Amino acid sequence: MDVALKTNLGSASRVGFWKTTRFSLPLQNPLVMGIVNATPDSFSSQDSSDSPQDALTKAETLLREGADILDVGGESTRPGAMPLNHDQEWQRLQPVLRELISWQIPVSVDTYHPENMQKSLDLGVDIINDIWALRQPNALDVVAKYDCGVCLMHMHGVPSTMQLTPMLEESIEPVVAFFQKQTKLVQSSGVHASRIVIDPGIGFGKTVKQNFDILRRQKLLLNLGFPVMVGWSRKSSLGQVTGLEVTQRLVPSIVAAVMAVERGARIVRVHDVAQTVSAMSVWKAAPEFL
Repeated sequence: MDVALKTNLGSASRVGFWKTTRFSLPLQNPLVMGIVNATPDSFSSQDSSDSPQDALTKAETLLREGADILDVGGESTRPGAMPLNHDQEWQRLQPVLRELISWQIPVSVDTYHPENMQKSLDLGVDIINDIWALRQPNALDVVAKYDCGVCLMHMHGVPSTMQLTPMLEESIEPVVAFFQKQTKLVQSSGVHASRIVIDPGIGFGKTVKQNFDILRRQKLLLNLGFPVMVGWSRKSSLGQVTGLEVTQRLVPSIVAAVMAVERGARIVRVHDVAQTVSAMSVWKAAPEFL
């Protein structure tokens, strides 16, 4: 594929960049991370993939639409999802990742299995996107051995039951406290701050009110000093406030993404790349004309 390379690591200052395995990604403007599901059981059935070729076709489409990063997942983490073992996940991930690495674009892998983190990083993957924030045994040890970027996400509970027993506190404070502790631990293990992004985990063990409190007071996360990534795309909270089914949540997803960027998020993780890129173009152009 003829896809332009992002800024090379050696040519950029560390300020305002996310350091990853092969690229230093500029964060002056928000980046769009496109979701590539290498799984037949995604919560958004229209983006499920029954084969590696389906996932690669989706990836090519997302790149044409303007995705800055591709995030590949082999296990559904929707509420109520049952876990896979690492071998099952790797069977889905490996052929997709191997091809995407050759495209010379930033590739993220969405996994919490340390075995698959290591295999992915050995292939040359740029980013580990972990819903467990490297809290699984050996995960932090694996990531510390490489130079990859890492996204640490806050999750209350586990995917199979997290929405049955969400957080009790109706506020963002427990999320901030979690990241204060976990980012310190990750750095003490040798992962440089420039490699770390944090994700508050919209919908991961949180009520509708808690999710919107995170959006409203997102500045508290920015005060921790790390870039913030958010994933509002098609989430159930948007369905709760609009009454729309998952396949009808494009407009609410775009609005939530823009609101998150307005409040300082630097990366938005989305299913609908073309529409999000268009919305971000308007957001970026607005100061020039208003």
